[in-house]
Amino acid sequence: MTDEETLSADEIENGRRLFTRAWTFSRGTPDLDHLPPDDRPEIAFAGRSNVGKSSLLNALVGQLRLARASNTPGRTQELNFFTDPNAELYLVDMPGYGFAEAPKAKVAAWNKVLRAYLAGRRTLLRVFLLIDARHGLKPVDDEIMALLDGSAVSYQVVLTKADKISKTDLEQVSEQTQKAMAKHPAAFPHIILTSSEKAFGFEELRGTIAQLLEAHG
Repeated sequence: MTDEETLSADEIENGRRLFTRAWTFSRGTPDLDHLPPDDRPEIAFAGRSNVGKSSLLNALVGQLRLARASNTPGRTQELNFFTDPNAELYLVDMPGYGFAEAPKAKVAAWNKVLRAYLAGRRTLLRVFLLIDARHGLKPVDDEIMALLDGSAVSYQVVLTKADKISKTDLEQVSEQTQKAMAKHPAAFPHIILTSSEKAFGFEELRGTIAQLLEAHG
């Protein structure tokens, strides 16, 4: 299990160093024809619209505007790729899902790209599935998890906005999410708690990514 206790001091330090680099936007692609070459490992971030994905990515790399945050749910409509100066890794910001007011044709197009990307991207090490701690898992999250299970893609839940609820409620939603994860074969069992606003949980998230990168070789 990857958690703060099993991350080594070197992995935590490697994670810190990895995300002090000058990460930059590489490209956005609305379809599979414009994907960058799969010449390096990739870590993807998925979640419902308005789950705080852009804020988490910005906090992860220590930059204010790397990922475009918006008050308008569903604004991220492409697979957005970010990379570090050493071209060692891609971070992939996936389109938000579950926004009911998005046009059905647009949602269908997003889902088609999402499915094809997950099924065919051989360098994808893990998907971090972002869940708003205030709301927990929703049926639309179950659909994405089933898709990830079917694609045999390793994924791990990150609870966002963990500072927005009480400690008791956070423990309850964490326990409920943990039980749900146990039913999904591709789900990594450990949950990471984060707050982009309070900047906690990111040492663990960075260290986990560094650990995945090291294991990939």
